[in-house]
Formats: sequence, structure tokens, C-alpha cells
Amino acid sequence: MMIGGHKEVPRTPESCDVVVIGGGQAGLAAGYYLRRAGLDYVILDAQSRPGGAWGHGWNSLRLFSPAEYSPLPGWGMPRQEGEGFPTSDHVVDYLRAYEQRYDLPLRRPVRVQAVRPAGERLAVQTTASSWLARYVISATGTWECPYLPDIPERHDFAGRQLHTVDYTSPEEFRGQRAVIVDGGNSAAQILAEVSRVADTTWVTLRPPRLMPDDVDGRVLFGVATRHAAQDGVAGGGVAGLGDIVMVPSVRDARDRDVLHAQPMFQRLTTHGIAWPDGTEQPCDAVVWCTGFRPNLTHLEPLGLPRHDGVVATAGTRSVDEPRLYLLGYGDWTGPASATLVGAGRTAKATVADIATRISAQATP
Repeated sequence: MMIGGHKEVPRTPESCDVVVIGGGQAGLAAGYYLRRAGLDYVILDAQSRPGGAWGHGWNSLRLFSPAEYSPLPGWGMPRQEGEGFPTSDHVVDYLRAYEQRYDLPLRRPVRVQAVRPAGERLAVQTTASSWLARYVISATGTWECPYLPDIPERHDFAGRQLHTVDYTSPEEFRGQRAVIVDGGNSAAQILAEVSRVADTTWVTLRPPRLMPDDVDGRVLFGVATRHAAQDGVAGGGVAGLGDIVMVPSVRDARDRDVLHAQPMFQRLTTHGIAWPDGTEQPCDAVVWCTGFRPNLTHLEPLGLPRHDGVVATAGTRSVDEPRLYLLGYGDWTGPASATLVGAGRTAKATVADIATRISAQATP
């Protein structure tokens, strides 16, 4: 039986060298290097179609780097005709073609429910069957775990509240008063288009940093990589990736003079927001562009200690469960590892480490 163009996971337990959990950009990058290393592996993806989180973004979502600077390993992303910054649909098409190009062994839709120790291996329990693996690469990303700050009286607000994951287009705010929260690229891109149809207020914890017009994600990634190298650790301090890239829509918003951020409000009221000095402002909707947390619920049976929601890693390898690697979740799993190009670089090091360990285990 075929599911999504790939064979369904058999309902009898199987063994392999590596199970990759997640078929988004990080999982595909891992699959490329596992294939080159000649290891026996499978990629389990909970999604019903290719593209990972890119298939769930808002309608106008774009990369903030040109296509030629956003490759997965082995095959660069083709340019999108007439577009300097690729749309999310273009990225999804690229990821779909990437799977096919390298004949990656994906199984979908298969959701991993738990990872547990099983003697010398790790047992991966899914909605379809169980797998036994020497090593597991968790690459589930963050999209399914949106973060909402604990703002006083948030549940008393009578208007609409939504997170980045819920946003689709500005039309749903036409004629309303909308508050956009946070100072990253997602907030700036959403503000840019909502401000065309609604009365918008932009609030941030710290003043947003707008990059020069000729700076895009490729420059920021280079800065992140250099800072990590200077720190001497894979997940070192990453400077610049939170800065706002001036994609065309954001440049237009600047030219319309709407990129003015106010300090973060203190609480929500029934009909709006309130600042520490007591000033209140009515609004109809609040859009929380406040980021995500890693999706690690499937790892709970391993009992890994967490600090601020993340597990301890040395590079991408778990400190407390050395048969587990975490790929693509953010700076703590490698410089810019949640980006396309960053996922490829960290996947290469991850698979090299796994291949070395498997080779050593096979040596008498």
C-alpha cells in the first residue's frame, strides 16, 4: 500500500541503523547524508504531504534569503521566476522534488508517539508500528508548539487572539484595530501586510533592528557562524538572526511609515491593551508572533532533563542519551540550524558522528 507516494510502514517491528523523526528540511538533510554514508535508515513524518512547516505558513510567507543561498545539501534551490525571495509554496515544491531526487525513504503520515530505551537500541513507537534503531535523529522542529507569553488578564480579552501559526492573510483584519506582538521577521512581514487593511499597533520587548536594504539572510547566517566559531561551541551565541530583513513588503511598510514599534504592554483588558503607566488602547485582535518551543513530547519517556524547554546537547548529540541526536531546532543544535542552509551543515556533522560510531562498533 502507498501513502503519499511512499510505502506504508509495515505493522511488524523493524530494525535499522537510524530512525529520523520528522520529514521537514532538517530530516531531509539528514536523509541525504545518511544515504551517502550507506546506512540503513528511515524517515518518519507526521505530515500527510511534503514540505514540513513550510506547508502551513501564511499565504505570503517568504524566505529572507535568495534561493541560491538557501540550499539543502547536494542540490540547490532553483530560482523562482520573477521573485528575489522565494515564497513558501516554492520552498514546498523544492522539498518535494528533493525527496524524489534522492529517493529518500519517507513514511507518512506516521506520527511518533514515544522513544524508549530497548537494550542496546532505542525503540520508536509510532501510530503505525515500532522500530528499533541504533541511533535516533529527532528533527520534529517547533511549528506544532507555538509559544504564548503569560500576560496578565490574557484570558479576559474579548477580542480575537491568534498566533503566527493561525495567521493566513490580512483580509481577516480588514477595518479592524490589530496589535502585532514581537520584533522578529515574522512580525514585521505580518505587520507590513495587515497595516494595509487595518489600524495596526506594533509592540516589542526591545526595539526592533532593521537591517540595511542590501543585507539578507545569507549575511546574517555568516555572522551567526562566525560568532559560534568564536565561542567554540556548536550552539554558541548567535547574533543577527533575529534582526529584520528588509524584504519588499517590509521595505514598503517602512516607506509608508508604519514600522514604528512601541514598548511591550503590561496586560490585556477586556477590550484592548494597557501599558505600565495606565494608558489603555482598544483593539479588536492581537497577533502573537512570539515564536515557538521545540516539539519534544515524543522524547518524554527518555526522562531527559530540560532547561528552558531544551535538552542538553554536545553539538547535536544528547548529553544524557548518547544514542539520540537533535537536529534543526535552533541555535542550541547548531548555528542557524532552523534555517535551510543551517540544517544542512548540522546534518552533515551529525551523520558523520553517527557513521564513525557505527563503524567503530563493527570493528573487532
